[in-house]
Amino acid sequence: MRLLLVEDDRLLGDALHAGLTRTGYAVDWVRDGEAASTSLADGGLDTYAAVVLDLGLPKRDGLEVLRSLRRRSLALPVLILTARDTIEDRIRGLDAGADDYLVKPFDLGELTARLRALVRRANGRPLPMIEIQGVALDPAAHTVRVDGTPVELSAKEFALLHVLMLNAGRVLSRTQLEQQLYSWDAEVGSNTVEVYIHHLRRKLGRDLIRTIRGVGYLIGQAPT
Repeated sequence: MRLLLVEDDRLLGDALHAGLTRTGYAVDWVRDGEAASTSLADGGLDTYAAVVLDLGLPKRDGLEVLRSLRRRSLALPVLILTARDTIEDRIRGLDAGADDYLVKPFDLGELTARLRALVRRANGRPLPMIEIQGVALDPAAHTVRVDGTPVELSAKEFALLHVLMLNAGRVLSRTQLEQQLYSWDAEVGSNTVEVYIHHLRRKLGRDLIRTIRGVGYLIGQAPT
């Protein structure tokens, strides 16, 4: 799952990039408000699962980045991560369209838990566990079970399965899956997604992930 991180502090940005990557996210990191707006104009819902947004940014303030995003009616989850800690600051951020507000310093575990909750709600899933056709995925514990039996998945297999299960009933093309799984600097082979789909079918059963010929991949029933 792919995040946009907007943070101008290099030390903190490095630490966040490393920490979020370790927890399984693909992270695009930009350091100013104009770069953030450009990234969101190019990507948005089809690319990012959520945005982690600082407010005190060079070139364009974070609140203006957020307002611009909401003026386009994009429902992309945004978590403000900032040193601005007054009640008035929090009110301004939430009223500008933020979904959550976390003050620095912070704990990485709390940040990732808040991100999971935002992504879960954005996809209409109130429960933390996702279960489809006997396959249960727990984003917090990073585990998958088939009919109660644990199944070992690689980090990318887990991420791909998570994206497909979050979008159950929706056909996702290879390009859409690549956009949601890989950051800018990642090298992606021409058949990488197909290889991971093959691995998931071997481990979870061939009936879970359907191929819609010429379109993409689907978990669950497509709407008629």
